[in-house]
Amino acid sequence: MNQHDLAAHSVYAIDRWGHEFVEVMPNGDLGLKNPLNPDGPSVSLPSIIHGLQDRGIDAPLLLRVSSFLEQGIRNINESFRTAIDRVGYRGVYRGVFPIKVNQQAQVIDRIVEFGRPYSYGLEAGSKPELVIALAHRLAKDALIVCNGVKDAEFIRLAILSRKLGFNTVIVLESPKELETVLEVFQELGQEPLLGVRVKLTNQISGNWAESSGDRSTFGMHTDQLVAVVDRLKQAGLLHCLKLQHSHLGSQIPDVNDVRRAVGEACRYFTELSREGVPLTHLDLGGGLGVDYTGERTASENSINYTVAEYCANVVETVAYAMDEAELAHPTLVTESGRAVVAASSMLVFNVLEATFYDAHSAPKPDAEDHHLMTDLAEIASYLSENRIQECLNDATFYRNELRALFRRGYIDLRQMARGERIYLHLMSKIKAAVPSAGASAEIDAQLEQLADIYHCNFSLFQSLPDVWAIDQLHPVVPLQNLNQVPDRRAVLSDITCDSDGKIDQFILADGVSPSLPVHTLDDETPYYIGAFFVGAYQETLGDLHNLFGDTNVATIELRPDGGFDLLHEQDGDTIAEVMSYVEYDPRDCVDAFRKLVEQAISENRLNAKERKTLMAAYRDSINGYTYYE
Repeated sequence: MNQHDLAAHSVYAIDRWGHEFVEVMPNGDLGLKNPLNPDGPSVSLPSIIHGLQDRGIDAPLLLRVSSFLEQGIRNINESFRTAIDRVGYRGVYRGVFPIKVNQQAQVIDRIVEFGRPYSYGLEAGSKPELVIALAHRLAKDALIVCNGVKDAEFIRLAILSRKLGFNTVIVLESPKELETVLEVFQELGQEPLLGVRVKLTNQISGNWAESSGDRSTFGMHTDQLVAVVDRLKQAGLLHCLKLQHSHLGSQIPDVNDVRRAVGEACRYFTELSREGVPLTHLDLGGGLGVDYTGERTASENSINYTVAEYCANVVETVAYAMDEAELAHPTLVTESGRAVVAASSMLVFNVLEATFYDAHSAPKPDAEDHHLMTDLAEIASYLSENRIQECLNDATFYRNELRALFRRGYIDLRQMARGERIYLHLMSKIKAAVPSAGASAEIDAQLEQLADIYHCNFSLFQSLPDVWAIDQLHPVVPLQNLNQVPDRRAVLSDITCDSDGKIDQFILADGVSPSLPVHTLDDETPYYIGAFFVGAYQETLGDLHNLFGDTNVATIELRPDGGFDLLHEQDGDTIAEVMSYVEYDPRDCVDAFRKLVEQAISENRLNAKERKTLMAAYRDSINGYTYYE
């Protein structure tokens, strides 16, 4: 391994979580690898950023890589094809992408395009998502699977869409929903294509355990399932029930949970078949996870299997179960979303400034300073590698005592400032005294409290909501200087005025850390950081905290020659657009501001020329980007 590789891989574990998609280039830039052309050159991510800036597309921005998305589609379809061929499975795979995972038009359009050779379809969990699905020209054999609570309008559209050649399956979530389907059938005189969602008892582990098991929100218990079968028989429509949907879970960390859940789903499938239900499709829902940390362990942010292993487990389990029951092998359906799109998008943002918790120099205590100031400064004289803990204890004590004196009025502001500066300088000396092999866990924990704060140009709540809401880990890494060993550690703060707006858990080679190794900032050169695997859910879940809107978006395709082509760009929200989302009319705001300005002129607090400048500033702001420009 080259020295530039060693510097980055030994810190950020890039080779572990990003081996298919990114690598460190000889100049220290993070490079994007083209998985569709693995022997071709990587493309420098900083050079992509600069190229987009030259086009007027600035950070923060969401960068979508169509080559990564195409690879995600290929990977799951080819892995199922390989497993089917190896096992001798006598059925096919027909995957569907859940629109809820990423509803953006540019993403769905490309999923349909890349998925067409595989008859890859879409899953709609709501009326708006069904409307989106029906606006796409899917392959002849592709499915549209309709999940979620459905009213008559939803069901009517799903049934009528079959006249256009769509294979639109209405998955029944409850016996009551079946009654609505029967009412619409009587109205239209056209038979529906039906599925039934069966609630499994097997519960997975991980962050989304509650999405599985018999306490999960959607699906039917056994008694409800039997009631639906009997009702369909009574209505003479049992022949319309073709698909069994059994959701395995979400982001399943342990492959053995996959096997157990698939096995239970097969039991329901065989029993329903014995009841005379002419099932042809087995939909195993979601569950295929993403290894965010690259650890390949059964943990909340990792998985202990690959896509190929997942597909093999599914195919083998279903094949054995159907052979034992002497049933035909059904068409296999999965609703994998996260594994298909997560890697295809990354958030790129720049560091604006930093707050440091150490100092390169310090003043000497003045003669009139309190003796605690001198005591604090004296710690440097006995600092050594084997007395680090003692020095930390003493420094903490003296600083706290000085702060108490300041609060009580015994020392003034300038004395307090000198004390803080002496303390920060002492911390820089203590950090330098820590041996390269590391210190004790207690010392490390204390020094983590002294990590810098890098203030970054993004909103956590808009672009990385799962980091805030469920402590989701995403790989976060500087995009340049990766051929240099980082010399500082930092927590990343966003530009919202919220103390929760920060990233303070990072994936490193030696585990999860509360701070990120970073490089000293250069005032002349922008410092960029990327958060990876953000293509699943993050765009859809983002909110308007502090009225920060969507970032700029760029979709690129990696060229075989090491360059890139810009396929699509989307400007980030303007302030006017964001205001309209929260029920303000920007024109009314301009009018109200104009009246205030005119009143100021009438009261001689403003002249006409100043009015022009002030109104221009207001209009420029209301039409500008919500982020730092």
